[in-house]
Amino acid sequence: MLNRVAVLSDIHGVLPALEAALAEPDVHTADRIVLTGDITAGPQPTQVLDLLTSLGDRVAWISGNADRELLEYRLGQRDTIPDPIAPWAAEQLRADHLDLLGSLPRSLSLSVRGLGKVLFCHATPRDDEEVVLVDSRLDRWKEVFDGLDADIRTVVCGHTHMPFVRLAHGRLVVNPGSIGMPYGRTGAHWALLGPGVELRTTDFDIAAAVTRVGQDSSYPEIAEWADYFLHARATDAEALEAFGPRDGRDHTP
Repeated sequence: MLNRVAVLSDIHGVLPALEAALAEPDVHTADRIVLTGDITAGPQPTQVLDLLTSLGDRVAWISGNADRELLEYRLGQRDTIPDPIAPWAAEQLRADHLDLLGSLPRSLSLSVRGLGKVLFCHATPRDDEEVVLVDSRLDRWKEVFDGLDADIRTVVCGHTHMPFVRLAHGRLVVNPGSIGMPYGRTGAHWALLGPGVELRTTDFDIAAAVTRVGQDSSYPEIAEWADYFLHARATDAEALEAFGPRDGRDHTP
C-alpha cells in the first residue's frame, strides 16, 4: 500500500508547468506519481515525454483521449484531430514516443493509505472522452460507475481541466485539474492522495513560461496558444457552460 501519491493530469505538453509541479517537495517525495492522461498534446511534446520517462518506475502512466488521438494520427488511423495543436504535436514524436503512447493503459488501480483501492482514469472509468463535472447529476455518476468493483471507493479522473472533490454514490471522486491548460485560474493544478485528498496549485512565473514556450516551440500559433492557456483565459464558468451539455444533463428520461 502506498502512503502518498501525487496525481498530475492534463499536462498537455507544457514543460515549465510540469517542471514546477515536479519541483514540489510533496511530488518529489511521493511514493508514486500518476499521470491521468493527455500528457503530450501541446507545444513541447517531446521534452515533456523525455522528462517524464527519465523519472523511471516512480511514474505510472495512463492514456488520455489526446494521447490516443496523436497515436492514431501518426498511424494513419485518422486524418484530423479536433485540437488544432495536436496534429503538429503528433508530428514531433519519435518512434520511441509512439511506442510508449501505444503501450499505455486506459486505467489502473492502486491501494493508497486512507483511501483503499483507488481507480485512476482519464475521463471516466469506461471511456476516455466522457464528461463528468462537479455538478453532474447523480444518475450520470451511476452510469459512469456501472460495472466497477465494489471495493473501489475512490475514483480519480481528469479531462475537464477543473479541480474538484465530491462524493457520488458513496465513492469519492477527485479531479486534480490541469498542469498545463488550466481553466479558471493560473498555475499547475495537481492532487496529493493519502491519507486524505489535497488539491494543490503550484504557482510559477507565467510571463517567463510564455516566453520560454514561445522560444522553444515551432508550433506556428505558439504565441497566441501560450498566452491563452498559460494565463488561463478560459474561465471555469465558460468551461462548465461548454462541457455541460456533454454530461447528458439535458437528457429527459
